[in-house]
Amino acid sequence: MEYSYPLSPDWSTQEMIDVVKFFECVEAAYEKGIIAEDFMKAYRRFKEVVPSQAAEKTICREYEEASSYIPYQVVKAAKEAAPTQKIRVEVQQKRRK
Repeated sequence: MEYSYPLSPDWSTQEMIDVVKFFECVEAAYEKGIIAEDFMKAYRRFKEVVPSQAAEKTICREYEEASSYIPYQVVKAAKEAAPTQKIRVEVQQKRRK
């Protein structure tokens, strides 16, 4: 896919790598599935980099617009699943307004 990840110039190189890894885990959940605990590990690190809920929503919305993948749906599925369960999220059709 051809899109850019929403990154902040204020983040360190390692923080950027960790945020990209989180988004790659979101993609994995949609494309092939991912173990819930592996996803949650990436999400917890993402939350260390982006602790503000408002900033998280903004970054995830930018990512969703670029990729059509919804991080919130994956977080919800991972929280509801057993840690060792493989989760897979289906792409939702966008509603027209």
